[in-house]
Amino acid sequence: MRRFSWSYQSGNRLSLAGGVLLLTVAAFSLVTGVPPEALAARHHHLHAAAAGALAARHHPHAAAAKAVAPPASDESYVEAALMEPTSGTFIFEKNDHQPWPTASLAKMMLMLVVAQKLHDGSLRLTDQITTSREAAKMGGSQVYLKDGEIFSLDDMMKAVVVHSANDASLAVAEYVAGSGPAFVQLMNRQAAALGMKDTHYYSVHGLPPGPGGQADVASAYDQALLARELLKYPDVVRWSSIDTAPFRGGAFELRNTNHLVRTYPGCDGLKTGFYDKAGFNVAASAKRGNLRMIAVVLGTSHKLTNFKVAAELMSEGFTDYEIASIAKKGTPASQTVAIADGAIPSVAPVFATDAAILSRRGQSKKNVSITYNLPASINAPLKAGQQIGTAQVVADGKQVDSVALIVPADVAKKGGGLLGRMLGKL
Repeated sequence: MRRFSWSYQSGNRLSLAGGVLLLTVAAFSLVTGVPPEALAARHHHLHAAAAGALAARHHPHAAAAKAVAPPASDESYVEAALMEPTSGTFIFEKNDHQPWPTASLAKMMLMLVVAQKLHDGSLRLTDQITTSREAAKMGGSQVYLKDGEIFSLDDMMKAVVVHSANDASLAVAEYVAGSGPAFVQLMNRQAAALGMKDTHYYSVHGLPPGPGGQADVASAYDQALLARELLKYPDVVRWSSIDTAPFRGGAFELRNTNHLVRTYPGCDGLKTGFYDKAGFNVAASAKRGNLRMIAVVLGTSHKLTNFKVAAELMSEGFTDYEIASIAKKGTPASQTVAIADGAIPSVAPVFATDAAILSRRGQSKKNVSITYNLPASINAPLKAGQQIGTAQVVADGKQVDSVALIVPADVAKKGGGLLGRMLGKL
């Protein structure tokens, strides 16, 4: 493999002036209702935790660098995590690998499985779903589906995501996989594929287990990984950003259980969950400009505390961090690869996804480079989207991102006929 480097200078600074910090703390106190002293304490802890998290990300054996002494105000929850999803950087972590009862956050995996099947065409939003007798008997949060009642998949998913309806969740699961237990198998396979090592699902809805049953569990870290994946699908964001929506022809109103979509600027998701042993859980996401934050807060004992803590964490993230774009999806690499026996002699691969770096606002200039790992040549034919290399984004000597480099269009073999030559010129 050949290695090529391209350098880039970004202007970011790691620290904020003390006066700006005090003004920021005061402002967020007004917005979130959290006392200024609590915000200031969390601000100190967030920065310490961020330093440790970033160190551990770049140096796997440096986990001891993480801050482990949260202030007293942090005792209001069991675990939490704050992630910037473009880079996948965890800015804040507390007990974030502890399996914890998901409650209705389990529905996030149902959302992902459905979104993936909509994307690959095996499901359509207009699919008509008939409510089974078992789904109609579901308790807890529900839209009171009747046995045999029919709704579109889109309407059912609104009920699941906005209202956290258990009856709609089971109806969708049965339609997709044939039964609730079969759908649970899909959920666990997908969790394994995402690297969610602290997670196991036993239900499609997250209700408390019955006698002899086991609770669905996941850690804050895993829930953030799942949230990051969910945000790739526009339908999920469309559902999770709804405040209120009519259901059953307006006879029933869906009202989002995530208060942050109404109270936190830029919030567009994602899901809440509660039962007694799980406490109040939330996976929240908000976007401001080109920066998005994901906050997961698990196990609070009061209904609004999870929202306050999530808002506080995301506000800290938006205040202290910025993201610099290095290359957009579809940007050609600055190097080409020779094509052996191809209708064209070479191809410039393109970035399969965006490449970016996350840094503290106002950070002093740092050297950023892109290193291309590409073969000297590759044999035709090639398919559009075929990966032929990677691009590593390196900042201050540390790899901070890796993006696949793919073929932008089909390339036929030399002499492959008129159609082949035409495809080769695309």
